[in-house]
Order: sequence, then structure tokens, then C-alpha cells
Amino acid sequence: MAGFDEGRVYYQDYGEVFDGYGEPGVITRGQARQFFEDLLRRKTKDLFQINQEDRNRGLDATIGEGITGDQLKVDAADILSYNAELAKYVLENPTESLPLLEEVANNLRKKQTHNQEDEDDEGAELPELQVLLYSSRRFGPQSIRELTSEHVSRLVRIPGIVTAASKPKHKATHMTIICSKCKNTKVLTCKPGLGGAQFPRYCDANAEAELGAENCGQDPFVVLPHKSRFSDLQTLKLQERPEDVPTGELPRNILMTVDRSMVGTIAPGTRITAVAIYSTVQGGGDKKRDTRDAVAIQVPYLRVVGIEEEAEGAHSTPIFTAQEEAEFREYASRPNVIDLIQKRIAPQIFGAERIKEAVACLLFGGSRKQLPDGTWRRGDINVLLLGDPSTAKSQFLKFASKTAPIAVYTSGKGSSAAGLTATVIRDSHGEFYLEGGAMVLADNGVVCIDEFDKMRPEDRVAIHEAMEQQTISIAKAGITTMLKSRTSVLAAANPPSGRYDDLKSAGENIELQTTILSRFDLIFIVKDERNADRDRDIAKHVLEVHRAATQRREVAEEEAREEAFFKRYLEFCRARVAPRLSEPAADSLISQYVELREQARAAARENESDTPVVPITVRQLEAVVRISESYARMQLQPTVTEAHVRRALDLFTVSTMDAVKSGVTEAVAFTEEQRAELHAVEAQIRRRIAIGSTVSERKLKDELVRVGMSEMLIGRCLHYLQQQGDVELVRGRRMIHRIR
Repeated sequence: MAGFDEGRVYYQDYGEVFDGYGEPGVITRGQARQFFEDLLRRKTKDLFQINQEDRNRGLDATIGEGITGDQLKVDAADILSYNAELAKYVLENPTESLPLLEEVANNLRKKQTHNQEDEDDEGAELPELQVLLYSSRRFGPQSIRELTSEHVSRLVRIPGIVTAASKPKHKATHMTIICSKCKNTKVLTCKPGLGGAQFPRYCDANAEAELGAENCGQDPFVVLPHKSRFSDLQTLKLQERPEDVPTGELPRNILMTVDRSMVGTIAPGTRITAVAIYSTVQGGGDKKRDTRDAVAIQVPYLRVVGIEEEAEGAHSTPIFTAQEEAEFREYASRPNVIDLIQKRIAPQIFGAERIKEAVACLLFGGSRKQLPDGTWRRGDINVLLLGDPSTAKSQFLKFASKTAPIAVYTSGKGSSAAGLTATVIRDSHGEFYLEGGAMVLADNGVVCIDEFDKMRPEDRVAIHEAMEQQTISIAKAGITTMLKSRTSVLAAANPPSGRYDDLKSAGENIELQTTILSRFDLIFIVKDERNADRDRDIAKHVLEVHRAATQRREVAEEEAREEAFFKRYLEFCRARVAPRLSEPAADSLISQYVELREQARAAARENESDTPVVPITVRQLEAVVRISESYARMQLQPTVTEAHVRRALDLFTVSTMDAVKSGVTEAVAFTEEQRAELHAVEAQIRRRIAIGSTVSERKLKDELVRVGMSEMLIGRCLHYLQQQGDVELVRGRRMIHRIR
């Protein structure tokens, strides 16, 4: 990645040259120092006091609100609102002002701790204090896309997702160099961030020499590492949040550097808001041109001075007013709140009430639990929609991706295992680093995967761990690590033949591995039924949606308000409630689970199979628990009742259990027209195959297609005859043998 190329930062620290700028309204360094000291004294009164017990142990940990160990967290909003001149100084000259703030904080701590020391106590040596900025309010550009040349060298606050992290490095802050000839030593101060220090070309120890180069020669200096001072440095890659990327655009990313106590604290996939100095490093340009011109081409990066991790399940820490909270609790107290929520799911889609209910359960989710042994049980619900085209499967995915607080939409054909999970990439320096994929970026959110059946089997296998254990394990290029992927998966797929065939078994219609199917909590078979009345209702609804696209502004604004209310209510429920099963609900669930297992075995025997295509295992028992918890969460109830369990079992029965029982059964009903077509095909097949003889399936189909029959209808009829025991498929299902 080009962003990880490191070089030198070119800037001049004018604060060391003169004090102040000589412009009206700009404060001097002395004034800034006084402002900072006054501000810290007000905001951090007695925060530098160290307990005697801690000092005896040589510790400097948690010594007050806002300060922990060798960190002092300062709200940038306090600085910006303290004084207009100070705000301008900090925003426009952070390279000078922030080291000054850190210096003042260290001096204050030393004064207060020295006053606290006893006469006979020399006190413990305190580590250097690092001031970390965060901001409780927005300022400057709001995304990577809005950063321009005007913001170079200014303080900015940028949200995003960390998609890659390099190995920590050791950056020299002060380098001691020695002349290899005369042993003269010098101490060089290195610039912060990716900046370095300029080595002198000649030794100036012999001041009497005209050039100082006659005795020592050119470039005589070497570094003394044991006498130099270093600090930890790490480079991160920050990418735009998916919801901030305009349609049709690629997400933008930028290099970030963190140092000292911030190193190693952020893993790929973490959503953060970084307060940083927008800096530049030499690079880019056309390599064919003279390299002397390349100094004008600068690549931007962020030198981070403070990081905030965002809360789980939301873009940022959700804050709700008292009025909002009262409104949400009143809404949750309604007896039909679950039905009201169901109606808010994809209102432009006709019917499909149970699928809408399942999508609502997926959005609200169950409760994530940590077991005594330290392992976790997922609370996220996975849903698979499988069936005919043009049944609004993709529309459900689009709705979920726009409604969920965090969501990533992808298509199966255009997704690889690395793109969905994570990959290890080598940078230009030969170092390996991790880059998270869709399921890492959607941590605490929803991943919508369209065309799930078009994915390569090896790519589908890659998400097994992410769907159940909610982790992604990486062991490549010497990197062994684990990333979090606490996401719900909403997937849409078509049967192998393109349409769902009632005359085929469940195994032939659902051509997905049992291992992946068992990880879906709810599986819906979506069929495009031929019914004149239903077709008329759908046509009316679709035309009404198109007509309403040009509706009055008042109606559109009302719908926008309802949509915003639902999103906020969803965030409120996820943030405030984590329901748990009650004892009666758990008891009723045990007996129901045993009955579901027996039904699955009976369905397998009916389809002449040893095991059902969609297995009913303990995972499905946990799925019903999660669905029950999501119903309780919709009602803001901390306890799952028997009513929630009954509703969850009902939804599970009409989805996954129907998929288990799907296939050719005696209950399959055909219209008169379909029966007539089947009888005609059956007569042609019996005429061409004598009892006891065997013919090629491909040859038989080609002959019947030539006389005007549909290949799909031929396949249905062969399957029907096979179920009746009249024919059987032999030799790898390539030949048809007639039995009677």
C-alpha cells in the first residue's frame, strides 16, 4: 500500500525561531502557556495527586478523572471554548501548541507531586505524561473526503474505520551521533510523526580548520543507539465509513500514525474518531521526472493526537434526550408494538409478512453472552432468503443495509474470501500487515450478501467461523491473530435451476452445504406462486408505489420522520436492553426442541434420506433463543417470556422447518393444466423407454425438446416417476432405467 511508504516531513517549527507572529489577534507562546496552565488548573484540580500507597509501589495509575497512567485526556472542546485566541492558535498551529500543552501538563504534575512528597521521601520517578485530545463536539472537516490543501498543518477531527495496522516501530526522538574520526558527539532532535533529522555532512569539532572537513572527511557521523531516545510508533490505515461513501464512489483512505501509549491499542475493524494534525510527507509525483521536483509533491497523512473508539452497535456513542426516551418507552408499551415494527420493515414490498418479521428480528438482534470459561455466545441473527427471482429478496437486503446502524452490502459473485473476511498484504518495505474485509468493517452491524449461491464454495467456507464464532482467524506470512466480526448475515440465493421446483427434493433445490445452512437461524423458501388474485394485488401495489414516487412533499416528509424515528428506536433498544430467558420460557423450549428434532427426522425419512438437508441441531435451539430475545428487545423488556418463545417458535416453524420439509410429497397440488402437461410428457417417456431397458437422460431430453416439450417439465416428470418408483437414475444419474 502506497500509504505505508514512510519518508521525511518537511516543515519549519517557527515557534523556536520567534515568539508570536506579530499579527493582531494572535497570541504569543508565553500567553498560550499561561492560558494552558490556567485551563488545566481549572479542569484538572487535584488530579495529579498520587496516593502514598501507589507511590510506594512505584505506580502512577488512575490518579484522577481524565488521567490514567501516563495519559491525560483533554477535551478539545474545552480548549476551543475557553478563549477565541487560544482556539485559533490550537486549530491553526497544533504542531507548536500541543507540545506546549504537554509541557505545561508535565510541569503542573511535577509541582503538585513535589508538594505532596514527604521530607524524607525522594519520590518516584514519574513517566513522561502524554496529552491525548478528544472532542465532545464537531469541528473542521467531517470526513476524509472533505480534507483539502487548506487543512494542511491544522487540527482536524475525522471519523472512520481502521482497516489495517502495521507492526510497531521505534522512532528516535533524540539521536546521539558521534564522529567516527575525532569522537565528537552531537544530539539531534527528530521531528514528530514521520519526520526525521538532518545529519550534518561535516564534523565541526575542529573550529580552527577552515572547513572542518580536513581532519574528519565527509559524512563521518554514525548513530549511538544506546545513547539515543526512542518512542513507539505505529502506522494505521483509516478508511471512510461505508455509510459515508457516495453511491458509485470508492471508499477513500488515509495513512495515520500513532505514538507512545496509543501504539497497539487499535485493531483492524475498529470504528474510531481521530483528533489529528493533517500533515504531509514527501512522495508521489511522476517517477520519470527529475527527482528534485518531487519535493513539491506531498502525500497527506494524519498525525494522531487522540483517538476515541465508538460504542458498539452505533456510529457513535448514542445520546438520547429525556423526551426521546419517554417517547420510546411509550411506544414500547403498546400491546401490538411488534406488529407495528413489522409494518415499518420494507413497506414498499407487498405481503411477505413473516420475512419482514424475520428482518426485524435480525435488526434488533438477541443478547450476546459471555460464559464462565471466557467464551462468547453470539446474539446476532442470520437469515437466508432462497427462492425464485423477482420475489423482492434483494429489496429486503437493501432495506436492511440502509436501516441498520452499521451495514455493508455486497454481492456473492463479486466477493472473495479475502474481501469478506481479512487478508494479509505486503507493503513497499516488505512488511506484512492486516487489512479487514466486509465482515470486519461491519462489526456490530449487518452484512448483506446478495447472490449467495453464486459464491465459490471455498469462499463460502471462509465465513463459517465468522458466522458462528464471530471471529476471523488469520495465520499467514508469520501473522497469527484473530479479528472480531460480530455481525448478522442477511443472504439471498437462487436454487441451482434458477427457480424453485416443487417436484424436486429439498437437497436438489437447496444446493448449499449443510455446514453453512446450520449457521442460519431462519431459512425462508420464497416462491413466485401462480395465483390470479394475488398477481392482481401485487400489480396494484407496485403501480401504487410508482405513482406515489411523485407524491406531495408533506407525505414524503412524514415518511422520512417515521423512518428516522424507527432508526433511533432501533439504536435505543440495542443500547439499553439485553434480555435473558425466564425459567418458564426455558422449560417450554426444551420440550419444543425435542419435537422439532423428531419432525426433522420424519421429513428426512419421507424424502428417503438419512438426514434432513437443513439439520435441526443445538444451533437451531440457540436460534430460537435469540429470536425470542429480539422480540423482548422490541418491547424493551429485560426478560423473555413464554409468549416471546411461542412467537419465535411459530416464526421458526414457518421458515426453517418448512425448508426442512420441502420437497416432493403427496401434499403437492397441481392445477388441471399442469396435470395435463405432465401426463403428455409421461406418455412420451413411457413410449421411448421399454420396461427393463436403460437410456441416456441427456439423449431422452434432447429428443423430447425437439418435439416441443419444455426441458424443465421433462425434469419434473422424471423426478415424479422416480418418486413413484417407475424409473431410477443409475450410473452417476446419467442413465434412466425403467422398472415398471
